[in-house]
Amino acid sequence: MEIDKQFPLRPRFEKVVPLSTDTILERCEQFQERLEPDYKVKVSEKHIWIHIGMLKREKYSPHLHLELDPMEDGNTHIRGLYGPDPVLWTLFMFLHFVVAGIFIIFGAIAYSKWTLNQSITFDVMVMITMTIVWFLLYFIARYNRSRGITQARELEKIMEDLLAFS
Repeated sequence: MEIDKQFPLRPRFEKVVPLSTDTILERCEQFQERLEPDYKVKVSEKHIWIHIGMLKREKYSPHLHLELDPMEDGNTHIRGLYGPDPVLWTLFMFLHFVVAGIFIIFGAIAYSKWTLNQSITFDVMVMITMTIVWFLLYFIARYNRSRGITQARELEKIMEDLLAFS
């Protein structure tokens, strides 16, 4: 999978493996001890999260979420999602909502002033600034994602080892 060639900030993938869901979950239990402290594996029902360990973690370090869906023929359909640290993702989402809220508020104020034939220069400047901030947040997220590509490849290798482990 070519993570660095994908456009989304949170790349996704799907694959089918010839292993049962229970077998994969059992292998995760074995992998947890083997990978610590460099990596952390969490399992909850049919979900697996693979994180970079605290010793190697940076603010841009990704994590890999795998969702296991058993198929009727005994295989397992896996949906994967690479994402940033949940705390960082929450911060970026919060900042996006703040920027959007400020943009909408000043858009409403500008419209009100425009209908009253008052100057809207300041309001439009704030709206333009919020648009620039929104693009800036996007490019910061892209930059952080590009810095985490090598660690995302490490997580992908761990996933491949988990699914090919015998």
